[in-house]
Amino acid sequence: MSVAIPIFKPVSQMQLTPGSKVTIPDVSWDEFEAILQELGEKRNSRIAYSHESLEIMVPLPEHEIPRDLISDIVKILLKSKGIKYQPFGSTTYKKQGVAGVEPDACFYIENYQKMIGKRRLQVDDLPPDLAIEIDVTSKTTLDAYEAIGVRELWIFDTGKLFIYLWQDGKYFKSDRSHYFPDLEITKIIPDTVARSWQVGSFQALEEFTCMI
Repeated sequence: MSVAIPIFKPVSQMQLTPGSKVTIPDVSWDEFEAILQELGEKRNSRIAYSHESLEIMVPLPEHEIPRDLISDIVKILLKSKGIKYQPFGSTTYKKQGVAGVEPDACFYIENYQKMIGKRRLQVDDLPPDLAIEIDVTSKTTLDAYEAIGVRELWIFDTGKLFIYLWQDGKYFKSDRSHYFPDLEITKIIPDTVARSWQVGSFQALEEFTCMI
């Protein structure tokens, strides 16, 4: 009778190609923290942790190009309105013992002054005011963002933008952004991203800037 012998290998030894993802169930919070430390900060993968399930994903160019473009659009819009901000990229945000996420991009807007000069997040630091996720190979887990309390979440998925506003610990879908209520963001973003695939991101941003 053969006996199955469990094999334990460091997560960092997994060879994930761009566009691939792996989901690891039954991961305790301490194990999640250990995996984060093992993976380190200089990596091309993204993580999401909620309900003791850990997802590790490696993005495609189809993911990265819209991410950069949408981030640039947010910066242009904030600057045009004279609103100050502090970008925090894909920093890891955690709710102790509950959830962890790495937005594709995020911004501090109302709380930007508190984050100036921050090189590392502390346990008591506020979550970002706006987070952006590009869903290509995996779907964003709303539960994790709800636990962390990001005020506004944008999810770009299959050519559409979905806006979620956080209220009383839950998200509700909205046609308008809290930060850009006078703009049809759910139309502007998809149109500009689609245009970028035709003429490139630089030209698409130039055309967008001339419109606002």
